[in-house]
Amino acid sequence: MSRPATCSRREFLAFASLFGWLPFFRPGHVSLAGVRFRIVRSGRSKRRYLWIHGNEETARGLLLRHMQAHDGTAFFIESPTRNVPFEGGQIDPNRMFSRAGAEINLKSLNPDWPPERIAHALDLLDRGRPKLIAALFPPAGGLLVALHNNSEDYSVAHEEPLSDAGSLRDREHPHAFFLCTDPADFKILSESPYNVVLQQHAPQPDDGSLSRLAAARGVRYVNLESRLGNRDRQEDMLAWLEWHLP
Repeated sequence: MSRPATCSRREFLAFASLFGWLPFFRPGHVSLAGVRFRIVRSGRSKRRYLWIHGNEETARGLLLRHMQAHDGTAFFIESPTRNVPFEGGQIDPNRMFSRAGAEINLKSLNPDWPPERIAHALDLLDRGRPKLIAALFPPAGGLLVALHNNSEDYSVAHEEPLSDAGSLRDREHPHAFFLCTDPADFKILSESPYNVVLQQHAPQPDDGSLSRLAAARGVRYVNLESRLGNRDRQEDMLAWLEWHLP
């Protein structure tokens, strides 16, 4: 297959790899107890990116385009839905990064499961979790950026009371905000025209989310939130982050 003349070699390779067009390109996968993520690599950057909820299509499309032009490693959940099939039931993939959080989520989504079935599922997650975390977390000095979309029932107002600090420069758009775990990143992001909160100390109770785990382990993490369908704002926010964060 010949590449379009208007597309650079790096852009072509990155885009083609997303859809398996190149037999010699092996993007790979990583999984946790059957919950699979496709890995797309470009260059040697310490940047890591994550799309974890399959129903958040605005974030998915943005990250696909972003990887055509930027170096880093991106992880795409292989699911079209927010919750994913798991052991004959379902789980929110962003609630499986701790045993405590996963237990709460499994009980909520699978109310008919007996205690022994919950315990078995939690044991499976415990055994596979370290491998997934090692893949997702960036090397020393790197940054993990998770792209999310939300709706009416979630905004920065929900996170502000749980946060160590906040800078709300765009109160008219509460659904668009950064959530970060590193104070140095917060200082830079607070100079942006966007809302940002700092959660350096993992809020309690532990909900099993990746942001809680990153805060607990001192990993640089930024959650980039925007309303579902608001592609332009989320794209502007990601561009600002890329330009200003080291």
